[in-house]
Amino acid sequence: MGKKSTKENKTKYHLVREELGWSREYASEQMGMITPERLERIENEKVTPDPKEILVMAETYGRPSLCNYYCSQKCPIGQQYVPEIEIKELSSIVLEMLASLNSVNKRKDRLIEITADGKIDKDEMDDFIFIQEELERISITVETLQLWSEKMLANGVIDAEAYHARKRK
Repeated sequence: MGKKSTKENKTKYHLVREELGWSREYASEQMGMITPERLERIENEKVTPDPKEILVMAETYGRPSLCNYYCSQKCPIGQQYVPEIEIKELSSIVLEMLASLNSVNKRKDRLIEITADGKIDKDEMDDFIFIQEELERISITVETLQLWSEKMLANGVIDAEAYHARKRK
């Protein structure tokens, strides 16, 4: 007898599909390339999804965050280099970005002092690491904004045609 599906043992892929109110059969039809049986095996972590399958799921479900989840949690390379991004409200993203930018701006002269000779001395290490971590926070905030934008585009909140026309300029 198979294990009963509970909230605790559902994968992110399973939860997203259920949030949409879609059956596996319907989701499979919408995706076109993943059979209901394959989708069940992916959702139950009996098989590792191919990155192309994740792209199709993310696009079909309108959840670009599935790509970040896969890369940061399931891909061996991504687990080392890709931080998991938490979707937030736009105001929160902007405030975090401004706080980090202000922090780095206050320390830019110190960064110049530290790096001017091309090496990091022991007495400079703590300041250098602090600045490096602040820059990483900026990077994550930029990625969060990008993911937020992709979600809003996928959900029709942002006019995709106007957005892409402006991005090409």
